[in-house]
Amino acid sequence: MSMRSLRGIAAVGVTAAMLALAACSGGGDSSAPAPADDVERVYIEAVSADPTSLNPQFAGGPIPLRFGFSVLGTLVELNDGYEIMPGLAKSWEFSEDGSTVTLELEEGVLWHDGEPFTSEDVKFNFEEIMPLQTFGKPLSASIASIDTPDETTVVLNLANQYGPFLAALSQQALVPKHIYEGTDYVTNPANMAPIGTGPLMFESFSPGEQIVLVKNPDWWRGDFEVDRAIYPVMTDPNARMMALQSGELDAAVVDPSQQDQVEASDSLELVLRGALPQMVNAGFNASLPELSTPELRSLVFAAIDREAIVDLSLHGLGEAATTVFPEGMTWAVDNSVDFDKSFERDIDAINAGLDAAGYPVGPDGTRFTLDIRYISALSDVAAAAEVVKSSLQDVGIGANLLGTAEPVFMESVFAQSDFGIMLMRSVAGADPSIGVVRWLTCNPNRIPVSNPSGVCDEQLDQAATAALATLDQDERAAQFRTLQQRAVASAHWLPLAWTHGSNYTVSSVRWEGLTDAVGQTNNPPWTHMTWVG
Repeated sequence: MSMRSLRGIAAVGVTAAMLALAACSGGGDSSAPAPADDVERVYIEAVSADPTSLNPQFAGGPIPLRFGFSVLGTLVELNDGYEIMPGLAKSWEFSEDGSTVTLELEEGVLWHDGEPFTSEDVKFNFEEIMPLQTFGKPLSASIASIDTPDETTVVLNLANQYGPFLAALSQQALVPKHIYEGTDYVTNPANMAPIGTGPLMFESFSPGEQIVLVKNPDWWRGDFEVDRAIYPVMTDPNARMMALQSGELDAAVVDPSQQDQVEASDSLELVLRGALPQMVNAGFNASLPELSTPELRSLVFAAIDREAIVDLSLHGLGEAATTVFPEGMTWAVDNSVDFDKSFERDIDAINAGLDAAGYPVGPDGTRFTLDIRYISALSDVAAAAEVVKSSLQDVGIGANLLGTAEPVFMESVFAQSDFGIMLMRSVAGADPSIGVVRWLTCNPNRIPVSNPSGVCDEQLDQAATAALATLDQDERAAQFRTLQQRAVASAHWLPLAWTHGSNYTVSSVRWEGLTDAVGQTNNPPWTHMTWVG
């Protein structure tokens, strides 16, 4: 265990002790009277690393989003059922011809420094900040001009329809114009000390130690019970697990292999809701002769035991993928796609197919050998790599396991194309067009975290483009059906398993309601949390 982790546990322990002393007069169960006014109700959630930024507009990954959604706020919100809900925009209306979108903003909203939140802030974000964010760039590019007839009305005049408009908007955290205007947006100090409209306000960040947020007393949605939120930096998953078990943490992500300890605890629970689906996926390098055709890639994918990945690598915390999109994305899923039929793990048939393709078993017992690359820090993906290696051995394919640090992985896969099979864990995304589809469409410039295979399927790309070009969900769904069928036919990238093993594990020792799935994904249910003490 690292010294940093030990310091983290010590810091959390001291905090917990202080809370216990403060709570002596406040009662210890949900039926007890409300705590005394002098009891500070603190929520403690571990983070696995120092955030590179607290503003998700300029930093990727789940940690900046976690802070961004709590501190900054969004115009609309997306729940785990893929439903769009009001945020700072209490309503929105598309014109009949799809040429304008009118947003009506909540009234009386204040930034954390007391300045009013107005339509000018929204216009500034669309024009200046969103173009710098991955999903915000195409969103803002679809807007020709913006009108602000009054402080709570924004009219977006569209240059073209953009299919995932609202889903992409749900991922845009708004910043105050009066803090950012005239500055270098990316290096603005407010990115590490954000001023937003959300339920929590930034107080402090001590690198390597903790981030502290405090309650926004003027939150436009009203009161809630959390007075302070502390996020200790705890890099060691074992340390996080120990702190959860001792009641010193209210929430943390723990290793899937530790979930048996969670199940054995009366006070711990893995949260199954409130997050977008995650997946372990496989990408194939089509520049290799052994993976150069859809038929060969299909045989290799079929050889991978997806059920074993769930059972052995994910410890049962998920399900084997049978579709290209997650089943929760009901409007877009092609129900005719079934991996169990298209990629049946029939060892005899796979062996016969590989023989017929000109890859017989050689004197050393193998047909050919593939390099399997993955990020070694992702223990579930590392375990999945072991299962993939074992699966391929069943049909005479050798495998070299190359687990590395993330920068080496990214360089090897996306820059150098130095891999046979790439394994990753990623989020399905807020919409197919800004999530799964990027793994499938042509990527000639080898943009990271996108299709690494080198395959460009014309029909698939045409469907993806058409789905982007309309707001009509039925039309988009029809295009996505074509895309999913082409993805199966090409087999250059496919999900292996859907997983919730990396969701948050929460403790009910001090707070109830942490498992409630309400509001924006990847955000604690602040309004539903009840202090137990």
